[in-house]
Amino acid sequence: MNYLELTPLQLDALKEVSNIGAGNAATALSQLLNKKVDMTVPALKIIPFDSIISDIESENIAIGVIVRVLGDTPGNILFVFEKDTSLDIIELLTGNRKDELDDMGSSVLCEIGNIVSSSYMNAISKFTNLSNIPSVPGITYDMLGAILSTTFIESGQYDDEVLDFETEFLEDNNKKISGHFYYIPMPGSLEKILNTLGVK
Repeated sequence: MNYLELTPLQLDALKEVSNIGAGNAATALSQLLNKKVDMTVPALKIIPFDSIISDIESENIAIGVIVRVLGDTPGNILFVFEKDTSLDIIELLTGNRKDELDDMGSSVLCEIGNIVSSSYMNAISKFTNLSNIPSVPGITYDMLGAILSTTFIESGQYDDEVLDFETEFLEDNNKKISGHFYYIPMPGSLEKILNTLGVK
């Protein structure tokens, strides 16, 4: 599918699917952190692959939790935090403050990624009647651009234009958690979602 050829109706349908999934993810994160978490309206982004590397923010060090989506609409889910945000979340959940990510911190972030990504995909599965199973999460610590580009490539997206569903999470005072959530579908997954919704 050429992402630039998606019609307004197709884009609206995909945004609605993403909105439902992200709403469930934000609720799961709220319950996990025991604080109200809002989200930005999910954005469906079609961007040049080269811009992922050239973006200024791509040089920022980030911690990413990657979950592979298996089933009818395979792809990758990527949950990215800035380093300080990750350490804050780990402290909130364990009571221990560390200056660097250790094995315990990695386990905590993987569990967050597992719960949030499962909530996201379960909501989409119920809405579309498509079966999706998240894999065991993995964690990576690198420049944001490197994490994103690797995840796109693993999803089979390395053409001139790539597509993702992106959501940003906010605390109850509208302070950014500095957490980004990406669902990066493999080629063919969008067609299945759109066909199930009756949007062609």
